[in-house]
Amino acid sequence: MTKNLLSNGARAAAIAALCGLSLAPASAQADRYGQVIGNDMSKCGSGAGPAVRVRIDGLRSGSGNLFVRTYRASRSDWLKSKRYLSRLDASPRAGSMTVCIPVPSAGNYAIAVQHDINGNRETDFSTDGAGMSNNPTIGSFLGIPRPPSVDKAGFYAGPGVTNLTIKMRYKD
Repeated sequence: MTKNLLSNGARAAAIAALCGLSLAPASAQADRYGQVIGNDMSKCGSGAGPAVRVRIDGLRSGSGNLFVRTYRASRSDWLKSKRYLSRLDASPRAGSMTVCIPVPSAGNYAIAVQHDINGNRETDFSTDGAGMSNNPTIGSFLGIPRPPSVDKAGFYAGPGVTNLTIKMRYKD
């Protein structure tokens, strides 16, 4: 008779790994970085949450791409490459539009919005628009934008739906 070398838990983990599944707790899965999401407004409906309903004002046009990145409000994550929790990709609408961003749990977050006007998926400081939660001033040094600290952009999202308005800013 062959001895069973793997415990039930180890066997389940091995099977899950082979199938590409994760056995991590839901909270650990929710904290993965770089998730791309769509604009599902039902996640900001009555009784929903935790989520952030963001009204984006001042969009210059409906051309290009709109990227809404949600970060944990920490210096180690804020505006760092691939350190966002989620990136909502949407088609912009000139003027105002509203998006819904689910968050893993109640806590402190910061949001950055980029309007990639020409749709090249690159940051063009001379044409693209930007906005951040709490609408802090975006400074510049030698014409290059300097983002505000996470302390100025951070906010608390509760267990339900938190409402924010972000004003877009463009260079001219």
